[in-house]
Amino acid sequence: MKERIWYSLYDKLLDYQFLKDAFRKVKSANGAPGIDGQSCKDFAFVLDKEILSLLKELSEKTYSPRPVKRVEIPKPDGGIRNIGIPTVRDRVVQQALKNILEPIFNPWFHPSNYGYRPNMGAHNAIAKATAFMRTYGLNWVVDMDLSKCFDTLDHDLIIHAVRARVADGSILRLIRMFLESGVMLSGKLEPTFVGSPQGGVISPLLANIYLDNFDQFMKSRGHRIVRYADDIVIFKASKSGADNALKTASDHLEKQLKLTVNQKKTHITSLSRGVSYLGVVIGPQCIRIQSKRLRTFKKKVKACTQRNVPVNMKKILKDLNPLLRGFANYFKVANCTKVFGGLMAWVRRRLRAIQMSLWKKPRKLHRRLRQMGYKGEFKCIKMASWRNAACQYSHWAMSNLWFAGLGLYGMDKVKTGELPPINRG
Repeated sequence: MKERIWYSLYDKLLDYQFLKDAFRKVKSANGAPGIDGQSCKDFAFVLDKEILSLLKELSEKTYSPRPVKRVEIPKPDGGIRNIGIPTVRDRVVQQALKNILEPIFNPWFHPSNYGYRPNMGAHNAIAKATAFMRTYGLNWVVDMDLSKCFDTLDHDLIIHAVRARVADGSILRLIRMFLESGVMLSGKLEPTFVGSPQGGVISPLLANIYLDNFDQFMKSRGHRIVRYADDIVIFKASKSGADNALKTASDHLEKQLKLTVNQKKTHITSLSRGVSYLGVVIGPQCIRIQSKRLRTFKKKVKACTQRNVPVNMKKILKDLNPLLRGFANYFKVANCTKVFGGLMAWVRRRLRAIQMSLWKKPRKLHRRLRQMGYKGEFKCIKMASWRNAACQYSHWAMSNLWFAGLGLYGMDKVKTGELPPINRG
């Protein structure tokens, strides 16, 4: 494929329908408001006015992005992830810019780069990593951890990487404005001299453009890698090869790309020990879900199914189902049929405990049993007991089919253990 340099792209932004389509994409993500407090819904009420205003500013080149709103998200390991939320109008321009740049850069990316790319995702990365180890015999793995990758991307290197294929000065100027728009923290503006904030629409694409330098360098040295955003794994046939790959990769990332390799978390492991990657542990025979991901999932389910909150079952299932569906759809690549079955049994028990607590009196449970055709005398049981949520009466009154009829998503019905086909390279 012959490389091409693009010179005139800015005019594409000066199109009403193009910006309107960009807003539709932004709205579908349903992100939080930026520093101006304007939501996607608010923007949609005055859509024509906002789009025309953006068109005027872009055409006159008076457009200037506002600072992003800083939000701190706790990490599972106890750290903090800084998220930068642009205003909706800035997200619209970023989305339009992304729609222009992505088709230019995406075909040239390393084939083992799976993060934030069309028709690619974490499942593809897991499948490729598994194939490298099991099929190609590259059993030694360098698991690299970058410290605050998005927050430390060098602005000049970003512009240099974009300029390799885009020579339109107006586009480059717009990208730099987004990078240097600043961060609003506790009402105080902080300048941004490095980094591309996580939360920005265009940040993942810029990070991919930036890190493609590393991907192509490792490819030129004959190293097999898989990268999903800043999650990097390198595959070698021997321990000594892995040691060499770690040194080579660290030198390039730190000296050429000005990133920091977290030496405490970066390590070398092997397939026989199990390789943790993107929430799963890949072993010689099977793939399992990481224990910490199971703990996090259970914590979220408990928050949705508290017995002391007087909410009806319909509302509980409305909040719970997206959590169950998302977890199952992500982790179905693992060999986890029994795990999903056990989790669903636990979820149903929690729901039975809630329903019994809502009934309050044993006579309501007994009435339910008689309505279902059960006869005889029923013992009075403590309705608020966790133990009794697993008793026979509870299962008779609230069977698995009963929950299915209410619309409870069944993780135990999901087919597991199937990896997507891998691309070569």
